[in-house]
Amino acid sequence: MQLVIRAVALGAGCVVLAAPGAGPLRAATEPEPLWAYGFLTPPAPGDKAKPQAPPSRKLRPKEDASEQTRPRRVEGSAASYSRLEIRDLGNVIDWFPGDHPPMSPIIKHGPASLGEAARGCGSCHLPNGKGRPENAPVIGLPVSYFIRQMEDFRNEVRVSADPRKPNTPTMHLLAKAMTDEEVKESAEYFAAMRWTPWMRVIETEFVPKTRIVGNLFLPLGKERTEPIAGRIIEVPEDEEQSEVLRNPRSGFIAYVPVGSVKQGENLVTTGGMTVADGKIVPGKTVACATCHGPDLMGLADVPGIAGRSPSYLVRQMYDMQQGARRGASAPLMKPVVDKLTGEDFVAIAAYVTSLVPPPTH
Repeated sequence: MQLVIRAVALGAGCVVLAAPGAGPLRAATEPEPLWAYGFLTPPAPGDKAKPQAPPSRKLRPKEDASEQTRPRRVEGSAASYSRLEIRDLGNVIDWFPGDHPPMSPIIKHGPASLGEAARGCGSCHLPNGKGRPENAPVIGLPVSYFIRQMEDFRNEVRVSADPRKPNTPTMHLLAKAMTDEEVKESAEYFAAMRWTPWMRVIETEFVPKTRIVGNLFLPLGKERTEPIAGRIIEVPEDEEQSEVLRNPRSGFIAYVPVGSVKQGENLVTTGGMTVADGKIVPGKTVACATCHGPDLMGLADVPGIAGRSPSYLVRQMYDMQQGARRGASAPLMKPVVDKLTGEDFVAIAAYVTSLVPPPTH
């Protein structure tokens, strides 16, 4: 068997060698960033994800029927949908069809092999691919990278470090049910769109009180009274638009600790490198532009990270540090995140999310 070794640049000509499929370079001791996974308490032994309910267009008995069936509208759209239609993840609604390519069956309905149990890619990731803090922003991902991630889900080598995260087993199910053509079709659909601003970063010492619904933080009010306590808290700009109407033009606010954006800039741009006595002292990580491109919008088959959900970014860094992501791309990132602390994760995500993508020409 041929062992393929891949090199990861650490600056000043130094590299770390990692073999694909290898485990973590060290046992990471950082506590889980629970906020990034949408939980308040650590998992108990034996905890695992509760299966997500299959799509349904049925009336919910504990809700007013007329409220579930009356047409809803959003500003700027000619469409109208009821709550029943909005919640039917097997028939993805489309408020703004001009914002994206025509939705193909896999985007609108999901894998054909699952029949009525299928859910369209656009249901969670939205027709514009921008996704939400509890899932992934897939817009603009390179086709080859996207396909590789779907293969990792199929083979269950991409899992969550928190076993309770419910959309991970859902992705395993969907990936296994998709044909190669459906995977390629979805990859090309999302790759055809360019990332545009979606998150607004606010440095603060206090955040609004929140509740968690489906691993997403929702504000209980606008007043900031709860200490941020070293976390990043992402909430919808407008809960009605985001949660009730699934408006794909209504984005999110990311509350981050004061000073974290500047701290993250140092780690992201230099890897934490310093100069002492006229000599360069390598930092604890690698400048992100080395692989993700000078504007962090992606390079070759490496995904863009600028402006994306900090919760998602931190989950992925922690998953890789813990060895939960074991796919073909993971060995390149393991030495990069190996020495990072929870505070580093927050700082890196705060800075990267604060970056505004360059204008489209």
